[in-house]
Amino acid sequence: MEKILDNRYYDLIIHNSMVPSFDSGNNITVLNETHSLLHIQKSSMDPCDLGRQPYDSFPSLFTLSSKVSMERSGISNIQRVPQLGLFGSGIIIGVVDTGIDYLHQAFRNQDGTTRILSIWDQTEGSGRPPNDFTFGSEYGENHINTALRSENPLSIVPTTDSYIHGTAITSVIAGSPDQQHAFTGVVPRSRLVVVKLKEAKKNLKDVFFVPENALCYQESDIMLGIRYLISVARRLNRPIVICIALGSSQGGHDGNSPLSIYLNHLTAMHKTNVVVAGGNEGNRGRHYFQNCIEVPFEHSFHLNAGQYDKKFFMEIWPFPPGRISIQISSPTGETIGTISRPTSDCGKFTFSRSKTVVWINNILLEGDSGDHLILVRFDNSVPGVWNFKLRNMESAPFSFHCWLPSGNIISNETYFDLSDPATTITAPGNARLPLTVAAYNQFDDTILEESGRGYTRSNQIAPDVTAPGYRIPCAIPGNEYGTITGTGAAAAHGSGAAAMVVEWGFCKGNLTTLTGNQVNRMIIRGAQRSHELVYPNNIWGYGILDLYELFKRITVF
Repeated sequence: MEKILDNRYYDLIIHNSMVPSFDSGNNITVLNETHSLLHIQKSSMDPCDLGRQPYDSFPSLFTLSSKVSMERSGISNIQRVPQLGLFGSGIIIGVVDTGIDYLHQAFRNQDGTTRILSIWDQTEGSGRPPNDFTFGSEYGENHINTALRSENPLSIVPTTDSYIHGTAITSVIAGSPDQQHAFTGVVPRSRLVVVKLKEAKKNLKDVFFVPENALCYQESDIMLGIRYLISVARRLNRPIVICIALGSSQGGHDGNSPLSIYLNHLTAMHKTNVVVAGGNEGNRGRHYFQNCIEVPFEHSFHLNAGQYDKKFFMEIWPFPPGRISIQISSPTGETIGTISRPTSDCGKFTFSRSKTVVWINNILLEGDSGDHLILVRFDNSVPGVWNFKLRNMESAPFSFHCWLPSGNIISNETYFDLSDPATTITAPGNARLPLTVAAYNQFDDTILEESGRGYTRSNQIAPDVTAPGYRIPCAIPGNEYGTITGTGAAAAHGSGAAAMVVEWGFCKGNLTTLTGNQVNRMIIRGAQRSHELVYPNNIWGYGILDLYELFKRITVF
């Protein structure tokens, strides 16, 4: 079995400069120009493997970013202008998600043939992997058209989307018009390249105390999927817009993760753009912040643990780095003593009454950011109110952020008292150059309560713009239609808008040197802004997506 699929191996992200030190012939998988995977075999896994290996080398876990609007974003107005007529012709839309129902009419031409250029299914092993990849199956346009003409298509191209999300996201961006269902994607003449992600390895879930049945995906597989999309676009010499409708609350929320660095690199390139969802953590109560400026420079806060969340983790990011101690009291009244010694190793602590076991990593220098991280992992957590006390042992002011996991990794019953909705943009929405999109209700012009809010932990602006994200019409598997809500839907809408700008600039010859970053700055400049608000702000970014206003500024029509 390929090591990248084998649960006996950890997949650790390392910088390519380190590869010569570890390469033994078949234990390295290249992710991109800067990072690779190191496959390390373990005869038995345990929680303190995170400590023996650096925290930042374990891939983060990502969850889905979603659960009429055409007029409000100015897209329909643009498509009615004969001089523009922007429908995505010549553009590749790349989606890394839960897959696609390629049988759906939303992804077919009028003659019934497919608009999909290729699919890489990371979960399916009956076909051949793409060139330069070692697992999964690739199905090209000819494969898919042959399947569509057959009586049993899935016997030829056996890829499906059992979780719906990928099909819905792709259709919002690029679905073919269907008058009967009053449906169309934003750029229905674009072509599609789709990656169906395999689910995260059990050993990665185990080391982060994530329930086995929680649907999540690992950072390294997303990076490989993006590398595949780029390889197809380069081979065909076409511009590509990539939509990432996934998010993670792991890491420092400062855009320094390997995935964020990769997306920054791609967005700065010619003919390549990336649009990402801001995440749906705005109203989940999963972020806490405090600035401790008074003697004795300590602070207590409370976490309500739900009855169904027996295993979960929490990250605490103090600043500035120092000797920050942590004391934990359980709902049963037990307390574990002050832990102040910064170390990469993990300490195991047992609450005897509740049988809860807590592992604590007090990491002085987290790799990606160089900042201080305290990782707390719970096993057999007792429900109720947990109390945490942080104190700076150096008797100086400090601040700290705390984050719980995103999406369905924990239930809504686990949350912080006095939580803070700010700084809830999920990775990679805190990357510097991709277009990060928040979501609003286009029917009443209010922000979605769940829409992630900025800024980043380092006070960089995020989100960039806000797009429609409430009950957006979409395709769902089985040749049916429904609606999708959340920042994933808004990012899909934003991806279609970005594709229109790329089509205007590159395909129609108006500005053939466009980079993804320039496309995003154009979209930001054209955003619709209210006189009642100050921009940018941490909720709406630079304003509401408005392509009609953008093209009015740069063209004459």
